[in-house]
Amino acid sequence: MTEPEIERRLAALGLELPAPAAPVAAYVPVVIAGGLAHVSGQLPFIDGRLVTGRLGEDLSVEDGAAAARACGLMILAQLKAALGSLERVERVVKLGAFVNSTGAFVDQPKVANGASELMAAVFGDAGKHARSAVGVPVLPLGAAVEVDAIVAVSPA
Repeated sequence: MTEPEIERRLAALGLELPAPAAPVAAYVPVVIAGGLAHVSGQLPFIDGRLVTGRLGEDLSVEDGAAAARACGLMILAQLKAALGSLERVERVVKLGAFVNSTGAFVDQPKVANGASELMAAVFGDAGKHARSAVGVPVLPLGAAVEVDAIVAVSPA
């Protein structure tokens, strides 16, 4: 039995998926409908700690991109838990990035690149997606970034 391609890519990138986070309110992490997996907004955990703060105030663009990448890893963890295998991912369709930022901060797209570049690295061309990157004044639990996803998946 060979190791699945996506697992090999994750290992080659030196990435390990975190344990999927439990919902913090009345929702489920992933809903699969019509061949699409809708992944609820995921928060950034690095070394088991939530990344908090505001871009343009106490976090740099690099800090924000690392937080967005952590959100992307949590999206992958949620997908693997819901699908059983990341091999079922056919295409990342869209990411939505919400960046906790000051009114003067305008680099939300650079922050969101942390998640976008992760998806391309893991899934190749199938990881290239449509995206929004929006500045917001506050996020749940004071998180720096939140990212949600829509992903095309193959049948079980």
